[in-house]
Amino acid sequence: MELRLASMVALAAATLALPATAAAMTDAALAGLVRQRLDGDRTGACMAVAVVEKARVARTFQCADPADAARIGPDAAFEIGSVSKTMTAALLAQLVAQAKGSLDDTLASWLPEGTPVPEWQGRPILLRHVVTHTSGLPALPSRLGARSMDDPYANLDEAALLASLGDATLAAAPGTRFEYSNFASMLLSYAVARRAGTDFETLARRELFAPLGMDTAYVNQRPSGARAATGHTPNTRPTPAWRFATNLAGVGGVRATLDDMVRYVQGGLGWIDAPIGTALQATHAELSAQPPMGMNWMRVPVNGRTVLMHEGGTGGFSAFVSLDPQRQRGVVILSDTTWNSIGSLGSLGLHLVDASLPLGKPRRAVSADPALLQALAGDYQLQGAMKMSLRPRDGRLFIQAEGQGEYEMGHDDAGDFFPLALDAVLHPQRKADGSYGFTWTQLGAVFPAVRIDRDAPPAPRLSPADLAAYAGDYPLMPGFSLAVREQDGVLQAQATGQGAFPLAATAADTFEAPAYGIEIRFQRDGAGKVQSLELHQGGRVMRGTRQ
Repeated sequence: MELRLASMVALAAATLALPATAAAMTDAALAGLVRQRLDGDRTGACMAVAVVEKARVARTFQCADPADAARIGPDAAFEIGSVSKTMTAALLAQLVAQAKGSLDDTLASWLPEGTPVPEWQGRPILLRHVVTHTSGLPALPSRLGARSMDDPYANLDEAALLASLGDATLAAAPGTRFEYSNFASMLLSYAVARRAGTDFETLARRELFAPLGMDTAYVNQRPSGARAATGHTPNTRPTPAWRFATNLAGVGGVRATLDDMVRYVQGGLGWIDAPIGTALQATHAELSAQPPMGMNWMRVPVNGRTVLMHEGGTGGFSAFVSLDPQRQRGVVILSDTTWNSIGSLGSLGLHLVDASLPLGKPRRAVSADPALLQALAGDYQLQGAMKMSLRPRDGRLFIQAEGQGEYEMGHDDAGDFFPLALDAVLHPQRKADGSYGFTWTQLGAVFPAVRIDRDAPPAPRLSPADLAAYAGDYPLMPGFSLAVREQDGVLQAQATGQGAFPLAATAADTFEAPAYGIEIRFQRDGAGKVQSLELHQGGRVMRGTRQ
Protein backbone atom coordinates (compact mmCIF):
# COMPACT_ATOMS: atom_id res chain seq x y z
CA MET A 1 0.00 0.00 0.00
CA GLU A 2 2.51 2.49 -1.19
CA LEU A 3 2.12 6.06 -2.29
CA ARG A 4 3.19 6.06 -5.91
CA LEU A 5 4.91 9.32 -6.79
CA ALA A 6 5.09 10.02 -10.53
CA SER A 7 8.49 9.12 -11.95
CA MET A 8 11.10 11.74 -12.67
CA VAL A 9 10.35 11.50 -16.36
CA ALA A 10 6.60 11.80 -15.89
CA LEU A 11 6.96 14.84 -13.63
CA ALA A 12 9.37 16.40 -16.09
CA ALA A 13 6.86 15.87 -18.88
CA ALA A 14 4.17 17.44 -16.73
CA THR A 15 6.33 20.52 -16.25
CA LEU A 16 7.24 20.73 -19.93
CA ALA A 17 3.82 20.03 -21.42
CA LEU A 18 2.20 22.68 -23.56
CA PRO A 19 -1.19 24.09 -22.54
CA ALA A 20 -4.08 21.98 -23.76
CA THR A 21 -7.60 23.19 -24.40
CA ALA A 22 -9.96 21.27 -22.14
CA ALA A 23 -13.28 20.24 -23.65
CA ALA A 24 -15.94 18.46 -21.61
CA MET A 25 -15.28 14.73 -21.59
CA THR A 26 -18.02 12.43 -22.86
CA ASP A 27 -18.66 8.84 -21.82
CA ALA A 28 -17.73 7.65 -25.30
CA ALA A 29 -14.49 9.64 -25.42
CA LEU A 30 -13.46 8.41 -21.97
CA ALA A 31 -14.27 4.81 -22.89
CA GLY A 32 -12.09 5.14 -25.97
CA LEU A 33 -9.13 6.43 -23.98
CA VAL A 34 -9.37 3.72 -21.34
CA ARG A 35 -9.69 1.01 -24.00
CA GLN A 36 -6.62 2.40 -25.73
CA ARG A 37 -4.63 2.06 -22.50
CA LEU A 38 -6.14 -1.20 -21.23
CA ASP A 39 -7.35 -3.41 -24.09
CA GLY A 40 -5.46 -6.71 -24.11
CA ASP A 41 -3.20 -5.72 -21.19
CA ARG A 42 -1.43 -8.79 -19.82
CA THR A 43 -2.60 -7.95 -16.27
CA GLY A 44 -6.23 -8.69 -17.17
CA ALA A 45 -7.34 -5.66 -15.13
CA CYS A 46 -10.81 -4.15 -15.00
CA MET A 47 -11.29 -0.45 -14.26
CA ALA A 48 -14.03 1.96 -13.28
CA VAL A 49 -13.05 5.47 -14.42
CA ALA A 50 -14.63 8.92 -14.14
CA VAL A 51 -13.68 12.40 -15.25
CA VAL A 52 -15.54 14.85 -13.05
CA GLU A 53 -16.39 18.30 -14.39
CA LYS A 54 -18.87 20.79 -13.05
CA ALA A 55 -21.16 20.48 -16.05
CA ARG A 56 -21.08 16.69 -16.26
CA VAL A 57 -19.44 13.45 -15.17
CA ALA A 58 -18.09 11.03 -17.76
CA ARG A 59 -17.94 7.39 -16.62
CA THR A 60 -16.79 4.11 -18.09
CA PHE A 61 -16.30 0.51 -16.95
CA GLN A 62 -13.66 -1.35 -18.96
CA CYS A 63 -11.73 -4.63 -18.78
CA ALA A 64 -8.58 -5.77 -20.55
CA ASP A 65 -10.68 -8.75 -21.66
CA PRO A 66 -14.30 -7.68 -22.38
CA ALA A 67 -15.43 -11.13 -21.28
CA ASP A 68 -14.65 -10.08 -17.69
CA ALA A 69 -17.10 -7.15 -17.68
CA ALA A 70 -19.29 -8.73 -14.97
CA ARG A 71 -16.44 -8.34 -12.46
CA ILE A 72 -17.21 -4.66 -12.00
CA GLY A 73 -20.07 -2.20 -12.38
CA PRO A 74 -21.75 0.75 -10.62
CA ASP A 75 -22.39 -1.34 -7.48
CA ALA A 76 -18.83 -2.71 -7.20
CA ALA A 77 -16.95 -1.42 -4.15
CA PHE A 78 -13.18 -1.27 -4.67
CA GLU A 79 -10.41 -1.12 -2.09
CA ILE A 80 -9.01 2.40 -2.56
CA GLY A 81 -5.85 1.76 -0.54
CA SER A 82 -3.83 4.81 0.42
CA VAL A 83 -6.35 7.25 -1.06
CA SER A 84 -8.04 6.58 2.31
CA LYS A 85 -5.29 8.73 3.87
CA THR A 86 -6.72 11.86 2.25
CA MET A 87 -10.03 11.09 3.98
CA THR A 88 -8.29 10.68 7.32
CA ALA A 89 -6.64 14.05 6.69
CA ALA A 90 -10.06 15.64 6.12
CA LEU A 91 -11.36 14.22 9.40
CA LEU A 92 -8.26 15.61 11.16
CA ALA A 93 -8.75 19.00 9.50
CA GLN A 94 -12.34 19.06 10.72
CA LEU A 95 -11.25 18.41 14.29
CA VAL A 96 -8.75 21.25 13.97
CA ALA A 97 -11.47 23.55 12.61
CA GLN A 98 -13.62 22.61 15.61
CA ALA A 99 -10.78 23.74 17.92
CA LYS A 100 -10.25 20.16 19.10
CA GLY A 101 -6.59 20.24 18.19
CA SER A 102 -3.90 21.74 16.02
CA LEU A 103 -1.47 20.51 13.39
CA ASP A 104 1.23 21.71 15.76
CA ASP A 105 0.07 19.33 18.48
CA THR A 106 2.48 16.54 19.23
CA LEU A 107 1.48 13.08 18.07
CA ALA A 108 2.00 11.92 21.67
CA SER A 109 -0.71 14.30 22.93
CA TRP A 110 -3.30 12.52 20.74
CA LEU A 111 -2.34 9.06 22.00
CA PRO A 112 -2.99 7.43 25.39
CA GLU A 113 -0.94 8.90 28.19
CA GLY A 114 2.34 7.09 28.65
CA THR A 115 2.61 5.86 25.05
CA PRO A 116 6.35 5.86 24.24
CA VAL A 117 6.69 8.12 21.19
CA PRO A 118 10.25 8.63 19.92
CA GLU A 119 11.79 12.09 19.61
CA TRP A 120 14.95 13.46 18.00
CA GLN A 121 17.13 15.36 20.44
CA GLY A 122 14.07 16.70 22.23
CA ARG A 123 12.19 17.54 19.02
CA PRO A 124 8.83 15.70 18.98
CA ILE A 125 6.75 14.40 16.10
CA LEU A 126 3.92 16.82 15.33
CA LEU A 127 0.69 16.03 13.51
CA ARG A 128 1.87 18.14 10.57
CA HIS A 129 4.81 15.79 10.22
CA VAL A 130 2.50 12.77 10.06
CA VAL A 131 0.31 14.18 7.25
CA THR A 132 3.38 15.15 5.20
CA HIS A 133 5.24 11.85 5.75
CA THR A 134 8.11 13.60 7.51
CA SER A 135 7.60 12.03 10.95
CA GLY A 136 10.70 9.85 10.61
CA LEU A 137 8.78 6.75 11.69
CA PRO A 138 9.49 3.59 9.68
CA ALA A 139 7.22 2.38 6.89
CA LEU A 140 5.62 -0.37 8.97
CA PRO A 141 5.22 -1.09 12.68
CA SER A 142 7.67 -3.58 14.16
CA ARG A 143 4.83 -5.68 15.59
CA LEU A 144 2.84 -6.01 12.36
CA GLY A 145 2.43 -9.75 13.02
CA ALA A 146 1.74 -10.58 9.38
CA ARG A 147 1.23 -14.30 8.83
CA SER A 148 0.84 -13.84 5.09
CA MET A 149 1.52 -10.89 2.80
CA ASP A 150 -1.78 -11.73 1.08
CA ASP A 151 -3.42 -9.94 4.04
CA PRO A 152 -0.59 -8.16 5.87
CA TYR A 153 -2.53 -5.95 8.31
CA ALA A 154 -5.12 -8.50 9.47
CA ASN A 155 -3.37 -9.36 12.75
CA LEU A 156 -2.37 -5.84 13.80
CA ASP A 157 -4.44 -4.41 16.63
CA GLU A 158 -4.28 -1.12 18.48
CA ALA A 159 -2.14 -2.46 21.32
CA ALA A 160 0.50 -3.85 18.94
CA LEU A 161 0.48 -0.61 16.95
CA LEU A 162 1.14 1.53 20.02
CA ALA A 163 3.71 -0.92 21.40
CA SER A 164 5.61 -0.65 18.11
CA LEU A 165 6.33 2.99 18.94
CA GLY A 166 8.52 1.79 21.78
CA ASP A 167 10.67 -0.10 19.27
CA ALA A 168 11.12 2.88 16.92
CA THR A 169 13.98 5.37 16.80
CA LEU A 170 14.32 8.45 14.63
CA ALA A 171 17.34 9.00 12.38
CA ALA A 172 16.70 12.72 11.88
CA ALA A 173 14.61 15.54 13.23
CA PRO A 174 10.89 15.27 12.38
CA GLY A 175 9.97 17.52 9.47
CA THR A 176 13.34 17.26 7.73
CA ARG A 177 13.05 14.11 5.60
CA PHE A 178 10.27 12.67 3.46
CA GLU A 179 9.83 8.98 4.29
CA TYR A 180 6.47 7.44 3.42
CA SER A 181 5.10 5.75 6.53
CA ASN A 182 2.00 3.59 6.79
CA PHE A 183 2.95 3.16 10.44
CA ALA A 184 2.51 6.88 11.11
CA SER A 185 -0.73 6.96 9.09
CA MET A 186 -2.23 4.12 11.14
CA LEU A 187 -1.36 6.03 14.29
CA LEU A 188 -3.13 9.07 12.87
CA SER A 189 -6.22 7.02 12.01
CA TYR A 190 -6.32 5.72 15.58
CA ALA A 191 -5.64 9.17 17.05
CA VAL A 192 -8.34 10.92 15.03
CA ALA A 193 -10.97 8.38 16.05
CA ARG A 194 -9.86 8.60 19.67
CA ARG A 195 -9.99 12.41 19.72
CA ALA A 196 -13.46 12.32 18.11
CA GLY A 197 -14.68 9.88 20.74
CA THR A 198 -15.90 7.17 18.39
CA ASP A 199 -14.57 4.48 16.06
CA PHE A 200 -13.07 5.39 12.70
CA GLU A 201 -15.82 3.88 10.54
CA THR A 202 -18.61 5.60 12.48
CA LEU A 203 -16.70 8.89 12.29
CA ALA A 204 -16.07 8.60 8.55
CA ARG A 205 -19.69 7.67 7.84
CA ARG A 206 -21.11 10.45 10.00
CA GLU A 207 -18.78 13.28 9.02
CA LEU A 208 -17.67 12.40 5.48
CA PHE A 209 -19.58 9.64 3.70
CA ALA A 210 -23.15 10.63 4.62
CA PRO A 211 -22.79 14.42 4.15
CA LEU A 212 -21.20 13.94 0.70
CA GLY A 213 -23.68 11.28 -0.40
CA MET A 214 -21.06 8.50 -0.49
CA ASP A 215 -23.81 6.05 0.40
CA THR A 216 -21.97 2.82 -0.39
CA ALA A 217 -18.52 3.71 1.01
CA TYR A 218 -17.47 1.66 4.02
CA VAL A 219 -14.64 0.08 6.01
CA ASN A 220 -15.82 -3.17 7.58
CA GLN A 221 -19.62 -2.80 7.56
CA ARG A 222 -20.78 -3.16 3.96
CA PRO A 223 -24.02 -1.26 3.30
CA SER A 224 -26.84 -2.61 1.17
CA GLY A 225 -26.48 -1.69 -2.47
CA ALA A 226 -22.74 -2.40 -2.59
CA ARG A 227 -20.95 -5.61 -3.52
CA ALA A 228 -17.32 -6.14 -2.68
CA ALA A 229 -15.30 -6.48 -5.88
CA THR A 230 -12.74 -9.28 -5.96
CA GLY A 231 -9.13 -8.15 -6.22
CA HIS A 232 -6.54 -9.63 -8.56
CA THR A 233 -2.78 -9.76 -8.91
CA PRO A 234 -1.33 -8.51 -12.23
CA ASN A 235 -1.02 -12.07 -13.46
CA THR A 236 -4.86 -12.33 -13.49
CA ARG A 237 -5.18 -14.39 -10.28
CA PRO A 238 -7.86 -13.54 -7.67
CA THR A 239 -6.38 -12.56 -4.31
CA PRO A 240 -7.89 -12.12 -0.81
CA ALA A 241 -9.16 -8.78 0.41
CA TRP A 242 -7.06 -6.83 2.89
CA ARG A 243 -8.52 -6.47 6.39
CA PHE A 244 -7.83 -3.72 8.92
CA ALA A 245 -8.78 -3.16 12.53
CA THR A 246 -11.49 -0.51 12.30
CA ASN A 247 -9.58 2.28 14.03
CA LEU A 248 -6.47 1.71 11.92
CA ALA A 249 -8.32 1.63 8.60
CA GLY A 250 -7.69 5.29 7.78
CA VAL A 251 -4.33 4.14 6.40
CA GLY A 252 -5.93 2.29 3.49
CA GLY A 253 -9.04 0.35 4.47
CA VAL A 254 -11.85 2.27 2.79
CA ARG A 255 -13.93 0.59 0.06
CA ALA A 256 -15.97 2.70 -2.34
CA THR A 257 -17.86 2.53 -5.60
CA LEU A 258 -17.08 4.79 -8.55
CA ASP A 259 -20.01 7.09 -7.72
CA ASP A 260 -18.87 7.31 -4.09
CA MET A 261 -15.52 8.59 -5.30
CA VAL A 262 -17.16 10.96 -7.78
CA ARG A 263 -19.00 12.50 -4.83
CA TYR A 264 -15.72 12.68 -2.90
CA VAL A 265 -14.09 14.59 -5.76
CA GLN A 266 -17.09 16.90 -6.07
CA GLY A 267 -16.83 17.62 -2.35
CA GLY A 268 -13.10 18.27 -2.66
CA LEU A 269 -13.74 20.77 -5.44
CA GLY A 270 -16.31 22.57 -3.29
CA TRP A 271 -19.41 21.67 -5.27
CA ILE A 272 -21.30 19.96 -2.43
CA ASP A 273 -22.61 22.08 0.44
CA ALA A 274 -21.61 20.00 3.46
CA PRO A 275 -20.02 20.81 6.84
CA ILE A 276 -16.92 18.80 5.87
CA GLY A 277 -16.31 21.12 2.89
CA THR A 278 -14.09 23.57 4.77
CA ALA A 279 -11.95 20.74 6.09
CA LEU A 280 -11.61 19.22 2.62
CA GLN A 281 -10.29 22.54 1.33
CA ALA A 282 -7.88 22.84 4.26
CA THR A 283 -6.17 19.59 3.27
CA HIS A 284 -5.07 21.12 -0.04
CA ALA A 285 -2.82 23.90 1.30
CA GLU A 286 0.95 23.33 1.05
CA LEU A 287 2.51 22.17 4.30
CA SER A 288 5.90 20.97 3.05
CA ALA A 289 8.00 21.72 -0.01
CA GLN A 290 10.21 18.62 -0.60
CA PRO A 291 8.18 17.06 -2.10
CA PRO A 292 5.30 19.55 -2.21
CA MET A 293 2.49 18.21 -0.02
CA GLY A 294 -0.75 19.26 1.56
CA MET A 295 -2.37 17.07 4.19
CA ASN A 296 -1.76 13.63 2.65
CA TRP A 297 -2.16 15.10 -0.86
CA MET A 298 0.75 15.33 -3.30
CA ARG A 299 0.83 18.77 -4.96
CA VAL A 300 2.03 18.05 -8.50
CA PRO A 301 2.99 20.78 -11.02
CA VAL A 302 1.15 20.30 -14.34
CA ASN A 303 1.27 22.96 -17.05
CA GLY A 304 1.67 25.80 -14.58
CA ARG A 305 -1.12 24.50 -12.33
CA THR A 306 -0.93 22.60 -9.06
CA VAL A 307 -2.91 19.37 -9.18
CA LEU A 308 -3.62 17.38 -6.01
CA MET A 309 -3.03 13.66 -6.46
CA HIS A 310 -2.92 10.44 -4.50
CA GLU A 311 -2.61 6.84 -5.57
CA GLY A 312 -3.46 3.72 -3.63
CA GLY A 313 -2.66 0.06 -3.94
CA THR A 314 -3.51 -3.05 -1.93
CA GLY A 315 -2.82 -6.68 -2.71
CA GLY A 316 -5.55 -6.79 -5.35
CA PHE A 317 -6.58 -3.21 -6.15
CA SER A 318 -5.22 0.10 -7.43
CA ALA A 319 -6.69 3.59 -7.24
CA PHE A 320 -5.88 7.08 -8.53
CA VAL A 321 -7.63 10.31 -7.55
CA SER A 322 -6.79 13.85 -8.59
CA LEU A 323 -8.26 17.30 -7.97
CA ASP A 324 -7.47 20.18 -10.30
CA PRO A 325 -8.85 23.25 -8.49
CA GLN A 326 -7.80 25.69 -11.24
CA ARG A 327 -9.62 23.76 -13.96
CA GLN A 328 -12.33 22.63 -11.54
CA ARG A 329 -11.88 19.07 -12.70
CA GLY A 330 -11.21 15.71 -11.08
CA VAL A 331 -10.23 12.20 -12.10
CA VAL A 332 -11.02 8.85 -10.47
CA ILE A 333 -9.60 5.47 -11.51
CA LEU A 334 -10.49 2.33 -9.57
CA SER A 335 -9.01 -1.00 -10.64
CA ASP A 336 -9.74 -4.51 -9.39
CA THR A 337 -6.09 -5.41 -10.07
CA THR A 338 -3.00 -4.18 -8.26
CA TRP A 339 -0.57 -2.37 -10.54
CA ASN A 340 1.91 -1.57 -7.74
CA SER A 341 4.71 -3.59 -9.28
CA ILE A 342 4.33 -2.06 -12.73
CA GLY A 343 4.21 1.60 -11.81
CA SER A 344 0.59 1.91 -10.71
CA LEU A 345 -2.02 3.97 -12.56
CA GLY A 346 0.02 7.12 -13.16
CA SER A 347 0.18 6.84 -16.96
CA LEU A 348 -3.58 6.77 -17.51
CA GLY A 349 -4.21 9.06 -14.56
CA LEU A 350 -1.81 11.79 -15.69
CA HIS A 351 -3.19 11.70 -19.24
CA LEU A 352 -6.71 12.20 -17.91
CA VAL A 353 -5.43 15.06 -15.75
CA ASP A 354 -3.90 16.75 -18.81
CA ALA A 355 -4.26 15.40 -22.34
CA SER A 356 -0.81 16.67 -23.32
CA LEU A 357 0.76 13.98 -21.11
CA PRO A 358 1.38 10.54 -22.67
CA LEU A 359 -1.39 7.97 -22.28
CA GLY A 360 0.80 4.91 -22.41
CA LYS A 361 -0.21 1.61 -23.93
CA PRO A 362 -1.19 -1.88 -22.79
CA ARG A 363 1.51 -4.28 -21.68
CA ARG A 364 1.29 -7.30 -23.94
CA ALA A 365 3.14 -10.58 -23.49
CA VAL A 366 5.93 -11.08 -26.05
CA SER A 367 8.97 -13.34 -26.40
CA ALA A 368 12.23 -12.07 -24.97
CA ASP A 369 15.37 -11.58 -27.07
CA PRO A 370 17.51 -14.73 -26.63
CA ALA A 371 20.59 -12.51 -26.25
CA LEU A 372 18.94 -10.77 -23.30
CA LEU A 373 18.14 -14.12 -21.68
CA GLN A 374 21.77 -15.16 -21.95
CA ALA A 375 23.01 -11.81 -20.64
CA LEU A 376 20.79 -12.09 -17.54
CA ALA A 377 21.66 -15.72 -16.76
CA GLY A 378 23.53 -15.99 -13.48
CA ASP A 379 23.36 -15.79 -9.70
CA TYR A 380 22.41 -12.62 -7.86
CA GLN A 381 22.00 -11.20 -4.37
CA LEU A 382 18.93 -9.01 -3.83
CA GLN A 383 19.84 -6.07 -1.65
CA GLY A 384 18.52 -6.73 1.84
CA ALA A 385 16.81 -9.94 0.73
CA MET A 386 17.48 -13.40 -0.70
CA LYS A 387 19.81 -14.80 -3.32
CA MET A 388 18.27 -15.55 -6.70
CA SER A 389 19.33 -17.52 -9.78
CA LEU A 390 18.22 -16.75 -13.34
CA ARG A 391 18.36 -19.49 -15.96
CA PRO A 392 17.20 -19.44 -19.61
CA ARG A 393 15.58 -22.59 -21.02
CA ASP A 394 13.62 -23.20 -24.23
CA GLY A 395 13.45 -19.49 -24.99
CA ARG A 396 12.07 -18.59 -21.56
CA LEU A 397 13.53 -17.27 -18.30
CA PHE A 398 13.21 -19.16 -15.02
CA ILE A 399 13.98 -17.77 -11.56
CA GLN A 400 14.70 -19.59 -8.33
CA ALA A 401 15.17 -17.87 -4.99
CA GLU A 402 17.41 -19.59 -2.49
CA GLY A 403 15.50 -22.35 -0.72
CA GLN A 404 12.43 -21.97 -2.95
CA GLY A 405 10.98 -23.59 -6.05
CA GLU A 406 11.57 -22.51 -9.62
CA TYR A 407 9.17 -20.08 -11.35
CA GLU A 408 8.64 -19.50 -15.05
CA MET A 409 8.73 -15.86 -16.14
CA GLY A 410 6.66 -14.15 -18.78
CA HIS A 411 7.97 -11.15 -20.70
CA ASP A 412 6.09 -8.08 -21.91
CA ASP A 413 6.62 -5.43 -24.54
CA ALA A 414 7.54 -2.89 -21.85
CA GLY A 415 10.74 -4.92 -21.40
CA ASP A 416 9.88 -6.45 -18.03
CA PHE A 417 9.81 -10.09 -16.93
CA PHE A 418 7.08 -11.26 -14.57
CA PRO A 419 6.47 -14.56 -12.72
CA LEU A 420 3.43 -16.39 -14.04
CA ALA A 421 2.51 -17.60 -10.54
CA LEU A 422 3.03 -14.55 -8.29
CA ASP A 423 2.93 -10.76 -8.30
CA ALA A 424 6.40 -9.36 -8.98
CA VAL A 425 8.41 -7.73 -11.76
CA LEU A 426 12.01 -8.18 -12.87
CA HIS A 427 13.20 -5.07 -14.70
CA PRO A 428 16.47 -5.56 -16.65
CA GLN A 429 18.95 -2.69 -16.66
CA ARG A 430 21.73 -2.33 -19.20
CA LYS A 431 24.79 -0.76 -17.60
CA ALA A 432 27.35 1.61 -19.07
CA ASP A 433 29.75 -1.27 -19.72
CA GLY A 434 27.14 -3.21 -21.70
CA SER A 435 26.43 -5.78 -18.98
CA TYR A 436 22.99 -6.29 -17.43
CA GLY A 437 21.60 -6.17 -13.94
CA PHE A 438 18.03 -5.91 -12.73
CA THR A 439 15.69 -4.67 -10.04
CA TRP A 440 13.12 -6.95 -8.45
CA THR A 441 9.82 -5.33 -7.43
CA GLN A 442 7.47 -7.13 -5.04
CA LEU A 443 4.97 -6.03 -2.39
CA GLY A 444 5.69 -2.39 -3.13
CA ALA A 445 9.43 -2.71 -2.47
CA VAL A 446 12.23 -2.47 -5.04
CA PHE A 447 15.31 -4.65 -4.54
CA PRO A 448 18.42 -3.96 -6.64
CA ALA A 449 20.23 -7.16 -7.64
CA VAL A 450 24.02 -7.58 -7.53
CA ARG A 451 25.62 -10.35 -9.58
CA ILE A 452 27.58 -12.77 -7.39
CA ASP A 453 28.65 -15.47 -9.86
CA ARG A 454 31.54 -13.47 -11.25
CA ASP A 455 33.95 -10.89 -9.95
CA ALA A 456 32.73 -7.36 -10.48
CA PRO A 457 35.26 -4.65 -11.21
CA PRO A 458 36.08 -2.74 -8.03
CA ALA A 459 34.07 0.42 -7.52
CA PRO A 460 36.10 3.63 -7.69
CA ARG A 461 37.17 5.01 -4.33
CA LEU A 462 36.45 8.72 -4.39
CA SER A 463 37.36 11.34 -1.83
CA PRO A 464 34.97 14.14 -0.85
CA ALA A 465 36.99 16.43 -3.14
CA ASP A 466 36.58 13.98 -6.04
CA LEU A 467 32.83 13.87 -5.44
CA ALA A 468 32.59 17.66 -5.17
CA ALA A 469 33.85 17.87 -8.76
CA TYR A 470 30.48 16.53 -9.92
CA ALA A 471 28.44 19.02 -7.88
CA GLY A 472 26.21 21.39 -9.77
CA ASP A 473 22.75 21.95 -11.18
CA TYR A 474 21.91 20.09 -14.38
CA PRO A 475 18.71 21.29 -16.13
CA LEU A 476 17.13 18.30 -17.88
CA MET A 477 14.04 20.09 -19.20
CA PRO A 478 12.54 23.55 -18.73
CA GLY A 479 11.52 23.78 -15.09
CA PHE A 480 13.03 20.39 -14.23
CA SER A 481 16.59 20.08 -12.96
CA LEU A 482 18.83 17.62 -11.14
CA ALA A 483 20.89 19.09 -8.31
CA VAL A 484 24.03 17.09 -7.49
CA ARG A 485 25.81 17.70 -4.19
CA GLU A 486 28.56 16.11 -2.07
CA GLN A 487 27.49 15.65 1.54
CA ASP A 488 29.45 13.85 4.25
CA GLY A 489 31.45 11.88 1.71
CA VAL A 490 28.40 10.81 -0.32
CA LEU A 491 27.25 12.13 -3.69
CA GLN A 492 23.54 12.96 -3.63
CA ALA A 493 21.08 13.96 -6.34
CA GLN A 494 17.76 15.75 -6.00
CA ALA A 495 15.25 16.34 -8.78
CA THR A 496 12.97 19.35 -8.80
CA GLY A 497 10.16 18.85 -6.29
CA GLN A 498 11.49 15.54 -4.97
CA GLY A 499 13.65 14.26 -2.15
CA ALA A 500 17.40 13.71 -2.30
CA PHE A 501 18.83 10.23 -2.92
CA PRO A 502 22.38 8.85 -2.68
CA LEU A 503 24.50 7.86 -5.69
CA ALA A 504 27.05 5.04 -5.64
CA ALA A 505 30.10 5.08 -7.92
CA THR A 506 30.22 2.01 -10.17
CA ALA A 507 32.80 3.01 -12.81
CA ALA A 508 34.73 6.05 -13.95
CA ASP A 509 32.28 8.99 -14.01
CA THR A 510 29.36 6.57 -13.60
CA PHE A 511 27.01 6.39 -10.60
CA GLU A 512 23.89 4.41 -9.77
CA ALA A 513 20.82 4.72 -7.57
CA PRO A 514 19.79 1.05 -7.87
CA ALA A 515 16.56 1.30 -5.89
CA TYR A 516 15.23 3.76 -8.47
CA GLY A 517 16.70 2.06 -11.52
CA ILE A 518 18.81 5.15 -12.22
CA GLU A 519 22.27 5.31 -13.77
CA ILE A 520 24.00 8.68 -14.18
CA ARG A 521 26.94 9.08 -16.54
CA PHE A 522 28.95 12.30 -16.30
CA GLN A 523 30.85 13.73 -19.27
CA ARG A 524 33.98 15.91 -19.11
CA ASP A 525 35.26 18.60 -21.43
CA GLY A 526 38.70 18.68 -23.07
CA ALA A 527 40.23 20.10 -19.91
CA GLY A 528 38.91 17.20 -17.83
CA LYS A 529 36.23 19.24 -16.03
CA VAL A 530 32.77 17.73 -15.51
CA GLN A 531 30.54 19.40 -18.07
CA SER A 532 27.26 17.47 -18.35
CA LEU A 533 25.42 14.29 -17.43
CA GLU A 534 23.09 11.67 -18.84
CA LEU A 535 20.36 10.23 -16.61
CA HIS A 536 19.29 6.74 -17.68
CA GLN A 537 16.04 5.41 -16.20
CA GLY A 538 13.51 2.91 -17.53
CA GLY A 539 14.99 2.95 -21.02
CA ARG A 540 14.83 6.75 -21.24
CA VAL A 541 17.78 9.11 -21.38
CA MET A 542 17.71 12.72 -20.19
CA ARG A 543 20.69 15.03 -20.69
CA GLY A 544 21.73 18.17 -18.88
CA THR A 545 24.66 20.60 -19.03
CA ARG A 546 26.02 21.78 -15.70
CA GLN A 547 25.27 25.33 -14.68
